[in-house]
Amino acid sequence: MKKDRLFPDYIFESSWEVCNKVGGIYAVLSTRAKTLKEKLGDNLVFIGPDCWGENECPYIEEDTKLLQAWKKQAATEGLNVKVGRWTIPGKPVAILVDFKPFFEKKNEIYADMWNKYNVDSLHAYGDYDEASMFSYAAARVVESYYKYFISKKKRANKTVYHANEWMTGLGALYINDRLPQIATIFTTHATSIGRSIAGNNKPLYEYLEAYNGDQMADELNMQSKQSIEKQTAAHVDCFTTVSEITARECAELLDKPVDVVLPNGFEDDFVPQGKEFDHKHQVARKRLLDITRALTGDEVSDDAVIISTSGRYEWRNKGIDVFIEAVNRLRLSANELDKEVVAFIEVPAWVNCKRGDLAERLQKMAQGEKFDTPLDTPVITHWLNEQQNDRALGMMSWLGMRNQKGEKVKIVFIPCYLTGDDGIVNLSYFDVILGNDLCVYPSYYEPWGYTPLEAVAFKVPCITTDLAGFGLWANSECGGKSTIDNGVEVIHRTDYNYNEVADDIKQTVIKYANATKNKQTRMRNNARALSQKALWTHFIEYYYNAYDFALRKAEARKEK
Repeated sequence: MKKDRLFPDYIFESSWEVCNKVGGIYAVLSTRAKTLKEKLGDNLVFIGPDCWGENECPYIEEDTKLLQAWKKQAATEGLNVKVGRWTIPGKPVAILVDFKPFFEKKNEIYADMWNKYNVDSLHAYGDYDEASMFSYAAARVVESYYKYFISKKKRANKTVYHANEWMTGLGALYINDRLPQIATIFTTHATSIGRSIAGNNKPLYEYLEAYNGDQMADELNMQSKQSIEKQTAAHVDCFTTVSEITARECAELLDKPVDVVLPNGFEDDFVPQGKEFDHKHQVARKRLLDITRALTGDEVSDDAVIISTSGRYEWRNKGIDVFIEAVNRLRLSANELDKEVVAFIEVPAWVNCKRGDLAERLQKMAQGEKFDTPLDTPVITHWLNEQQNDRALGMMSWLGMRNQKGEKVKIVFIPCYLTGDDGIVNLSYFDVILGNDLCVYPSYYEPWGYTPLEAVAFKVPCITTDLAGFGLWANSECGGKSTIDNGVEVIHRTDYNYNEVADDIKQTVIKYANATKNKQTRMRNNARALSQKALWTHFIEYYYNAYDFALRKAEARKEK
């Protein structure tokens, strides 16, 4: 810590993804917690939504003795909370709050936000109400805790409230209004309007300076999310985002430059080492190749190159479309490959059930039986609801990608969450990554990009783009342009160069597949070495700067 920086005595951090594993923000918070806990102990408190009701939340160890007296006090204030420890490294204090009772006060809360901050909740629909009521409830938890514990202490305690994403904006404004002595930080991990522009097939980057965020919100029916995000950014003590590319977006679409950029680090203590690493690598490879053999009834060589893409099912934003296109071009250029390639799409879709025929065939194969005929639809592991409308399957069918016998390049869609109990793969996502030779994340819209960072942590080289925050960071670490030899191939991507991106992916896969064993090992080791530069021990410094920035604003406010 630099001596002249202010550092909080207490940090409250709220997010929809505290003890609720739904996206990349879970990874940001859950890996950063250990580093902060070492400094703050139990004065680091995470607040999340109680989405579980009577059911047990799998991500929290409830502790009835922890904060017991305060919990009783909170109940008298209409706050129904679960208190315990988040089951992540560091085991920080976590409070899950039931936000449903506040729905009956919704109009009153929205009117207050309109009167004080011009937040337009009039056009709210979908998840806006749910997120806002959680955000309000989380702020009420902080207010109650602060008054019960902190405000009574003899010396002044520096306190920070850190709100993540638009879903927590309303609470940040509530704290700003009711507890001005608390320093507020707001992190937008991706602007909701930027994501919407990109997801609606509009060119985001070339026209960024010409877009008016509010006007686009009107056009795309995003007024309320845009409003809460914009007003929160304008009024908190420190407005932050996760990369330079999203900082540009914030300045243009939210009319507020960010104060600090907070790149996403990670802890690598979940990466197996030594013999365990080698064993898990072999297990995952065998499982993935066996699934391909069972689906296609074809022999697939043990030394086939396994590639994959993963993440949310955002067709254009995550580059799922261009991945399929690239694999098809690879299939049509198979004569350039020295080895077979199996490509996996590991993206959760609307799963109906596991494939019984595939599960049965895998079981028989484990007992030594062999199959030489394909299953029906030999490109997917689980049946989908409304399968005829699935975009990935539709594109594969249109391109003639049917995993025919003897084809050197095959593609398999695994459309379920990889939690280890899906009935087919039966391995967790991190265990599946270990089986890959190369991961591909050709994102069009990716403020940071945890999936490529996780891949390189597991010594799996990857392909990403310079429209991803991680890709830009990798380029800067490699002195301008990172290539697969460095462990990460950063492909240049624009609003319009889809074809070039598909070709660049194809060529990079060929380069990796045809490389010597020694060269591939060097690429794997370079990938791992690059990941070490993104550990929280390095990136936490940016957070310390943000805490200092926010606390100084709060101090100045007190002196007025």
